[in-house]
Order: sequence, then C-alpha cells, then structure tokens
Amino acid sequence: MSDFTITSLLIVSLFALLGSGVWIGLTLTGVAWIGMQMFSARPAGDAMAVTIWGSSSSWTLTALPLFIWMGEILFRTKLSESMFRGLAPWVNWLPGRLLHTNVIGCAIFAAVSGSSAATCATIGKMTLPELGSRGYPRDITIGSLAGAGTLGLLIPPSIIMIVYGVSADVSIAKLFIAGIIPGILLAALFSGYLVVWALMHPGQIPQPDHRMSLVEKLHESRHLIPVVLLIAAVLGSIYTGFATATEAAAVGVVGSLLLSGVQGSLSWDTFKTALLGATRLYCMIALILAGAAFLTLAMGYIGLPRHLAEFIGGMKLSPFMLIIALAIFYIILGCFLDGISMVVLTMGVILPTVQAAGIDLIWFGIFIVIVVEMAQITPPVGFNLFVLQGMTKRDIAYIARVTLPFFFLMCAMVLLLWFVPQIATWMPGHM
Repeated sequence: MSDFTITSLLIVSLFALLGSGVWIGLTLTGVAWIGMQMFSARPAGDAMAVTIWGSSSSWTLTALPLFIWMGEILFRTKLSESMFRGLAPWVNWLPGRLLHTNVIGCAIFAAVSGSSAATCATIGKMTLPELGSRGYPRDITIGSLAGAGTLGLLIPPSIIMIVYGVSADVSIAKLFIAGIIPGILLAALFSGYLVVWALMHPGQIPQPDHRMSLVEKLHESRHLIPVVLLIAAVLGSIYTGFATATEAAAVGVVGSLLLSGVQGSLSWDTFKTALLGATRLYCMIALILAGAAFLTLAMGYIGLPRHLAEFIGGMKLSPFMLIIALAIFYIILGCFLDGISMVVLTMGVILPTVQAAGIDLIWFGIFIVIVVEMAQITPPVGFNLFVLQGMTKRDIAYIARVTLPFFFLMCAMVLLLWFVPQIATWMPGHM
C-alpha cells in the first residue's frame, strides 16, 4: 500500500474519531493503534503500553504541571491583578491597549518555562478572565494568546533547541543566544498586528479609565515588583546553574505561594482549588502527550516521516526552494506530530541535505523552532489549540480560525529570517 493511501486512511480515522466526540488524547491513541495494527509487524498493544508509560513518567515533563500550578496560584491571587495594574499604564497608549499584555506576558514567561503549552496555559489563566471582564473582544484575545504562547519555544531556555542541538551536534548555548533576537522580533510582529487590528476596529477596544502622568505610571509600576521578583527567582535559578528547568518550576511554585501569602490572598480554599485546577488541566495535556507519543511511534514504524524526508532530499532543490519545501513539510507533519517528535524523527535524514546546500546549522535550528511553533497552532494536533480549548470550552475550529493571522505572521518571520539571516547568526557569531 502506498504512503499516500496510508496517510489518507489515518487522516480519515483521525477526523472520524474527533467528529464523534472522542477525547483528543484517546483519538490520537486510537489512530496510532490503527496504523500499527494494519501497517506494522510490531504488536500494537505492547507498543502502546510501553510508549504511554514512558511519556507519562518522563522527569522532564514534571516541569509542565508545576508551571501550570504556578499559573493557577497567580490566577487565584492578587498577583495577576498586580501584573495588569503594572503593565496597563505602559500599553494603554498603544492601539489595542491591554491586548498587548498577552504578548508581553508570554514573552516574559517564555524566558521562564521553555514550554509552549505551559506559557499559553499560565498566561491564559491570568489574561483571559481580566480581558474578558474589561470587555475586550473574545476572538482577538484568544488568537493573540495562542500565537504569543508559541514564544515559549523560541525565547531561551527551550526544550526544542536542546533536542535539535543534540541531534545536529551544534552548541546549545549558541542556539539559546541565537533565539533571543528572533524571539523579540516575533513578539514585536505580534504586537504590530494588534496595533493594526485595533486601528481597523476602533470601536471594539474599550477606552482607558483615565490618562496618567509619567509619575503616576511609575507609581503604578510598583505592582510589577512581585511578578518581577518571581520571574527573577525562576530565571536566576536556571541561568546561575542553581536549578534545572523542573527544579526552577518548583522554585516558581514556592515563590508564588510565598508572595500570595505575603499579600494575604492565600487560604486553604485557594490553595486546594489551584491544585485541583492544575491537576485537571495537566491531566488533559498529559493524555494528549501520551497519545501523541504513541502516534509518533506508529508513524516511525510505518516509516512515513522518513519517506517524506527522503522524497524532499531527492528533489535537488536550490537552497531557497529547499527551505520553502521543508517549511511546508514540517507544517504538514506538525498537523499530526508534536514538535520534539518532528525533530527527532527527521533530523537524521534532513541534516545531510541541509549541510550539502551550505545552510548554517545554527540558523537552521532557529528556522526549525519557528516552523515547530507554527505546528503548535495548526489543527488537528496543535497543542496550544488543545490547551485553549480546555480553558475556554470553545470549539477547536473556532480557536484555529482566530489564531490564523498569527500563523501567517510566523510565515512572514521565516521569510524575513531567510532574507536577513543575521537576525539569527549575529549574536552567536559575537560570543
């Protein structure tokens, strides 16, 4: 049976299960089981048990529930309100006003978590209720959050960069440094789009309460001190080598509990509710991750990623056309696989082709991270879409539609990266 026929059958199975109302994680597991049972010699049940246990018991994954719990604590205390009071005076003059807190908040938290799902979930817990209560349009609020949440992969530290660095045998420190300018630039593109959108829809953005003088703005900024201290504690513990990402997540939880206790907003009820809320959200994400891990294994046994990569390598394209083809390839692959799996499954075949074309591997690493970011907001297996679906209870097609402009901004970022490669290579070259 041809690869096209197998792929078509798996896609039909995926949409049939999703359309029947089966949970997303169970749908991914079911499609993987169908693929292994029909097109692989390995017993599907044995593979499923080993893979789901392996993905569920990963030590690296423990950072995710901790960061989600940290977001739940911040959501149920005065800290999220404090962040808004501190940021609002500085963004109120921009068209779009408080919508920019989605982008700024995600950019700041991306430097803490390294996870797109954790960034989207944590900032969403703080911004969605606040912006909703202030009358901001639901569409652009959810769309900007889903788009900006992907910055967790690009702004260091980044788990994807570590995986790519190991796979491509390049310096992870240089990859981290290379991601700084593209990360800031992509955040600026997101904010720029919000400015344009607000200018085109002036009646939909609520008016600010009142104009503030510079002294009043600085006075209001004192509310940012608790959030800044918390981020400094988490970031500082990572960059000084005092803690790993998982341990830093625990530092964040302890810090958020201490700060909420000092502010007088911590009680047994808020503690218990935050813990249960984080458990529910993480269980949803963990089930999806387990299903995606099994689907990745099934894809690997069937050989689809390898065959597609070999097909692209055999086309003898120019460097620019190769990058365009790879971008399309990874966007399609991202519809069905998580980012780490995409990198692990394809690097062995893709890298020789990339090196033969004379493309810098540090630059290519940043390119890979951006196209993996696109996969986070591409249905049907876009993790940020799943996270927001769980938080907003909206249909995934709706969330994908309102996020589409930010997908196109990432496409523009890929083109900008190609025509101005120094965006990614300048800082590593001056280390």
